Amino acid sequence: MKTMTCKQLGGACNKEFHANTFEEIAEMSKNHGTQMFQKGDKPHLIAMNKIQELMKSPEAMKEWFENVRKELDTLPENK
Repeated sequence: MKTMTCKQLGGACNKEFHANTFEEIAEMSKNHGTQMFQKGDKPHLIAMNKIQELMKSPEAMKEWFENVRKELDTLPENK
């Protein structure tokens, strides 16, 4: 199992997500983002806008996902 923070995933805080796969962590991050959106959390809304800008370019979004996935792969397993 590995750990990534909201910030490492393009978010705005240090909330940690623990999972075995990138897909699991991405889902946790998505759920967290939805909660922060519903609360109107300004730092998270700013971070979400940045991701939405990336989404306008499929190549840029693909590169971003690949970089985050690579970062997860290089992280040590949790003890």
